[in-house]
Amino acid sequence: MGQGYAAGTDLSAKFADWQALGLDASQCPIRDVLDQLGDKWTTLIVIALAAGAQRFSALNRQIPDISKRMLTQTLRDLERDGLITRHVFPTKPPSVEYRLAPLGRSLLDPLATLIGWSEQNHAEIRQSRSRFDEGVG
Repeated sequence: MGQGYAAGTDLSAKFADWQALGLDASQCPIRDVLDQLGDKWTTLIVIALAAGAQRFSALNRQIPDISKRMLTQTLRDLERDGLITRHVFPTKPPSVEYRLAPLGRSLLDPLATLIGWSEQNHAEIRQSRSRFDEGVG
């Protein structure tokens, strides 16, 4: 049995634990934490901040298809969850920088693994979607 089987067994046991809690959204890490982390904007913002502090306008340039409203909301959510910090500098007008907090930095290794898996399997997933959409799957 490979590593995938052992990981699957561990995940099944965790799922059983969450079921015992009645899958209460406030107690379930999947819905409470991964729901936010699985958002496409969150992942891109965390990746952008991995290189260092960024101002709002720089983040908006790096992720050009995110609206200012969505960028603002996602940054607030990340700050609320303790993944980033917001630093205001007393200039005229005030300038603001966003940085990964230690908790956010701790996310980078698992995120890199998931991104690697995504890159490795992207073509196969796209092919599968095409087959499904054509009614072959």
